[in-house]
Amino acid sequence: MKRIKTLLFLSLAACTLANAQETCQAQGEKKTTKFDEWFMDGWGMNASFGPTFFWGDVSTSQANDIRAIIDLGVQKELTPYLYWRLNGSYGNLKGTKDEYESGGDANLTFTNKFTEINTTLKLDLFGFNDNLRAKKIAPYVYAGVGLMNFRSKLKNSESGASVSSFGYKGNSTTTATHELEFPVGLGLEWKVNPALSFTVDGGLTFVKSDKVDACVSNNNDKALQDMFSAAKIGFIYKFGNRDCDNDGVVNRKDKCPNTPTGVAVDEKGCPFDNDGDGIPDFEDKCPNAAGPAQYNGCPDTDGDGIPDPDDKCPNEAGLAEFNGCPDSDGDGIPDYDDKCPKEAGLAEFNGCPDTDGDGIPDYDDKCPNAAGTKQFEGCPDTDGDGVPDHEDRCPKVAGIKSNMGCPAVKKEVLKIFEKALTGIQFETGKAVIKPTSFKILDDVVKAMKENPEYNLEINGHTDNVGDPAKNLKLSEDRAASVRKYLIDKGVEDVRMVSHGFGDTQPVADNKTAAGKAKNRRVEFKVVFKQIEVIEEKQ
Repeated sequence: MKRIKTLLFLSLAACTLANAQETCQAQGEKKTTKFDEWFMDGWGMNASFGPTFFWGDVSTSQANDIRAIIDLGVQKELTPYLYWRLNGSYGNLKGTKDEYESGGDANLTFTNKFTEINTTLKLDLFGFNDNLRAKKIAPYVYAGVGLMNFRSKLKNSESGASVSSFGYKGNSTTTATHELEFPVGLGLEWKVNPALSFTVDGGLTFVKSDKVDACVSNNNDKALQDMFSAAKIGFIYKFGNRDCDNDGVVNRKDKCPNTPTGVAVDEKGCPFDNDGDGIPDFEDKCPNAAGPAQYNGCPDTDGDGIPDPDDKCPNEAGLAEFNGCPDSDGDGIPDYDDKCPKEAGLAEFNGCPDTDGDGIPDYDDKCPNAAGTKQFEGCPDTDGDGVPDHEDRCPKVAGIKSNMGCPAVKKEVLKIFEKALTGIQFETGKAVIKPTSFKILDDVVKAMKENPEYNLEINGHTDNVGDPAKNLKLSEDRAASVRKYLIDKGVEDVRMVSHGFGDTQPVADNKTAAGKAKNRRVEFKVVFKQIEVIEEKQ
């Protein structure tokens, strides 16, 4: 019992040492030495304790025959599913035999004190699969070889007289007996955390001897005649497998040992940084879009100093007062609310201007540079005749709609002009007016004097006989001659202008004499606007 207590004490001391080696520090990474790195690289220790049962010539057959064993060992992780272990044990065995198999009283009992050292390979049956390996409870099996040192004594259970012994001389101990052993077993491991596990296993140790119970059978010490089993509970502590920040990555592999609880980490134990901006996802307000620390990991795509999540216009540089949106025209109305974002305007017109100040925004104003009325879609009607200026050929003289805003020409005047179309005659090929035309021209003079609001356009035309250039010159000269006649008769020169069009505007077919006669004409066109007169240089 004293030795068992000693082994328990050593187990606790080893755990304390291992824990000291892996103390979780509050801040920063733990500095390690080469020894620390070796010590932490897959090494661990195990201890277990439980009852023993012997199977041999004199087997454990009564409750008070049950004795105990304690194991203490080290292990090394070879792969995620295979471990090498080196164990040392101390234990006791006892058995009772009341009768021989052939009949008759045996009255034998034996006791055995032993130590053993063995090496085994432990196979984690869930270690082959990543998903199964993560489970809290895992089955395992083990097998190995070792050396058992023991002293055994067989005596009569009634008289107490010694029958036989190994490792004793009389009542004195001598050199212990050494025999090979072959331990095998299976068990369950409950993983409390990556470093600490509790175990329950059952093992059977075959001893290459028939001396364990100090009773050699008639088989002459046949190999593996004696064996004992043990049902043990224990623990495994894996050095370097503490996980101080509980992120699932053990300290020795954790490059970020102070990760807050619950934060997802990569295989190095560092928080994920999906966008690679140097800000871990759990601190990154935009974990899928790279951004600077000043914006908590969010980008500022348009560089306006407003991070994208707070920016209503993340692709256009803008102002904070408009939540990151621009006001291109500087009218105090952000572009997204501005119907005219490139022109400064007024809030009442959704950011659009009213250039002429008529209360009609330019986008609805057909005459944005001239103040008008809603009736005429922003256009003025200067002469008040109900025809807006942009449709009024006489915008400063009141007229009628049927004459496009100009006053109606009197019927009697129109008759005079119609006569003039064919009644004004010229000498052939010249611009000299024949006297027979004076009467018609005098009627035109009279009409002009009676209607001072009339202005005239005098347009000369020819047929297509002859050179077009000469015809053009002739038509200009004839129209000018008519204008001069009217001026000489008292019609103000500023009220008239003359033009020549040659043969370019025929009103009849030039292939007939009648058609040609109609094309040789002087037209009078009444206008109600001031005429710009350009005098020809003589």
